[in-house]
Amino acid sequence: MQVTISEWAAAPFAVEGESIFAVGDVHGCAAHLSALLGAVSGTPTPGKPRRLVYLGDMVDRGPDNIGTLKLWSEDERARAVDRIDRIMGNHEIIMLLCLEGGEHAEKAGAMWLSDAMGGGRVLEEMRRACRAPQARPSYALAHQALGDAVMRHLLVQRSHVRVGNALFVHGGLDGGADEHSFLTTSWKQFTDARWAWITRGFLDWKSGFGGTLVVHGHTPPDKHFPLTGMADPHLFKEDRLGLDGGSARTGVVTAAQIEDGRYRIFKAIAV
Repeated sequence: MQVTISEWAAAPFAVEGESIFAVGDVHGCAAHLSALLGAVSGTPTPGKPRRLVYLGDMVDRGPDNIGTLKLWSEDERARAVDRIDRIMGNHEIIMLLCLEGGEHAEKAGAMWLSDAMGGGRVLEEMRRACRAPQARPSYALAHQALGDAVMRHLLVQRSHVRVGNALFVHGGLDGGADEHSFLTTSWKQFTDARWAWITRGFLDWKSGFGGTLVVHGHTPPDKHFPLTGMADPHLFKEDRLGLDGGSARTGVVTAAQIEDGRYRIFKAIAV
């Protein structure tokens, strides 16, 4: 696994003196995540508080979802940072709604276990870990397969994190909606939690977000381009910085280091 680090680029981030490492969609690519986290741990930030932000979609499609979640659940000391924030993605939403078994379980489960979403790989990993090849999706199965730490973190993920003028969120913001209402919709409202699902209305919005700079995942390069015309989605433009590298489909997991006035891109690439 190779990790590349770009040169610093100027951008008007004001993140209160912190050095923030934001990790985009991983989708079960544990080896990529391990390499990225190794690069983060080895990156000096003299005198700056260090924060690690996961932007969601840790699961589905990839080859090692349980391994990914184990890395994701590690504490600050393991990753040489002062704080870790875990943001929920739409893939975590449909997985948890399916496992919970509530009113949205049937529809969310059908979506999660579809070939397009790739949740079947997670379910099979859980079944193998529990030696229960016919087990139905449930919190009990997930708890047995993943352990206390992972389940605890899964159930307390946040919709967003704000540091200074930077907003970290999985999908993005609706430029035409009330920001508070938009960001506080519960994940249990399924697709109404649009902060985890939005593409159109965010990526094609060109009027800014009231001074907020949005760092997000969710939209890989091939889906990003039709809305933005950007061949490289990992550039700060129109008050947005996208960090979905396509992971399980492209072999690239992307992160960014963000500081006051600048950012740079980390990529873990299978070689």
